[in-house]
Amino acid sequence: MKKILLGLVMALGLSGAALAAGAGFPLDKAPQRTNDMAALQNGAKLFVNYCLNCHSASFMRYNRLRDIGLNDKQIAENLTFTTDRIGDTMKSNMDPVMAKKWFGVNPPDLTLVARSRSSKNGPGADYIYTLLRTYYRDDTKPTGWNNLVFPNIGMPNPLWELQGERKPTFDKVTSHGAEIEVHKGWEPVKAGTMSASAYDQNVGDLVAYLQWMAEPEQNSRVRIGVWVMLFLSVFTVIAWRLNAAFWKDIK
Repeated sequence: MKKILLGLVMALGLSGAALAAGAGFPLDKAPQRTNDMAALQNGAKLFVNYCLNCHSASFMRYNRLRDIGLNDKQIAENLTFTTDRIGDTMKSNMDPVMAKKWFGVNPPDLTLVARSRSSKNGPGADYIYTLLRTYYRDDTKPTGWNNLVFPNIGMPNPLWELQGERKPTFDKVTSHGAEIEVHKGWEPVKAGTMSASAYDQNVGDLVAYLQWMAEPEQNSRVRIGVWVMLFLSVFTVIAWRLNAAFWKDIK
């Protein structure tokens, strides 16, 4: 029974924006790097190495990574597993039957997570960026991990080796006559392979890749939109002057 409950919570770990928002933890602003090819390439590498083990991106093909500046050889050698082909979709190697047996349900697909997690508290990118930076060790939980954005999250910290281990510190304040705890900062417990600033940089790259993957044509659409608006602006001026010229002799 405990495994089933753990699996359900894990499956909803990234799909529970409403629950996460209910915790009231403020979201940090994710850096905007969807036009940064180096950041997107690093984010793709992090996604394949740390997310694709459990989660799929079944609406994204490996060869679409050409759009972020990678060629087929780079994709095949660095971002695919031995059984994958360049035209395959990005599916997890986890056996769906075993995943359901272990967790009660398969981990959710992440292709559109950066869009689907948007809420009144902020865009999905901010949610994911804050979520991946607010994990902490909690021995009372089955996975040994907890999260400030999503309390009692069932998904363990996928980047713990990079970030290390830490615990949150709180201040007690009085609000509306009741004493509550407010997050103050972090106390390091065990160092990771990256410094805090380097970890934040890499999480920003991963989030940028998730943003791009959720809508690969977004940047092209924005660029075309800018040119369309410029054209309409110029055409409006021309039409206005033509109209004045045609009607100038009519009283």
